[in-house]
Amino acid sequence: MKAFVAVTDNSWFEYLASNRPDEVNFWRPGGNMVFKALNPGELLLFKLHAPLNYIVGGGFFLRFSILPSSLAWDAFNVKNGMPDRNSFMKAIRGHRHGEGRSIQDPKIGCILLTAPFFFSRDQWIPMPSDFQLNTVQGKTYSDETTIGKSLFEQVQERMRLEPHRVALSGNSPYSFPSRDTSELRIGEPDPNLPRYGTDFITHARLGQGGFRIFVTEAYSRRCALTGEKTLPVLEAAHIKPYADSGPHRTSNGLLLRSDLHILFDRGFITVDEDRRIHVSQRIKEEFGNGKEYYALNGRSLMMLPEKEEERPSREFLLWHNSNRYVG
Repeated sequence: MKAFVAVTDNSWFEYLASNRPDEVNFWRPGGNMVFKALNPGELLLFKLHAPLNYIVGGGFFLRFSILPSSLAWDAFNVKNGMPDRNSFMKAIRGHRHGEGRSIQDPKIGCILLTAPFFFSRDQWIPMPSDFQLNTVQGKTYSDETTIGKSLFEQVQERMRLEPHRVALSGNSPYSFPSRDTSELRIGEPDPNLPRYGTDFITHARLGQGGFRIFVTEAYSRRCALTGEKTLPVLEAAHIKPYADSGPHRTSNGLLLRSDLHILFDRGFITVDEDRRIHVSQRIKEEFGNGKEYYALNGRSLMMLPEKEEERPSREFLLWHNSNRYVG
């Protein structure tokens, strides 16, 4: 089991610690960065800048993506650690030089974390003895080393002491065997599992931002119905709405062009269990138009995720057919 101790902007941490979201985007301003330090479910820990050389919290790694800053904001909003879009864009441009500052929608590296936790001041952990002050990004630790094992034990001890600071649900999210990050669930820790190691992974539910990014990436940033790849107009749609107990799960999502998303949510378009598109006659009856949409009728989905478990679930498609589609 690994943990990555990441050098963290102090104001970013303070803002999120005061809001305690269910997920965060630990973003980096460079659009060419690569992050391969962690596997899904492993820990990223927040280490503040000097002179506050302490580990003050962390989160459980979901995935890394290079995203346009506009999409990062739309997906995560204040969970980016900024109070508004202008502050977010200003912070990104502040880290860039020369012509990079003038790019309208710069790409940034996004490390998506679920179930973030924030320790109270008296529970901050001194940085590991081998962590160099001139470290720019961070350092990886393994529980197979003496220092790494000690770090895991200290983090877990803080989680036990402050479970209300670890997850919005009030549960301590620190043990599960599954690596299916398309549906992570928060649950009570199993006392029979090790307190660190390969099972030191959290069952945490994907948030709205994570859902949007997972669906966007699963469909290769293209509309499931048309193949459209103009990213600003693509939206992650729930097949079974979240308000109706539909989960933030990739298999409950479709990446749709914004107008198709509206029609899908209102039941003018559906997808059957064979993943064929159906367009309601009500569009023509109510609006006297819809030629472009009727061209989709009877077609199979143009885009599907490569992984079978991320493809639209029959259960949710049947629900939409029965409960939303107006025929």
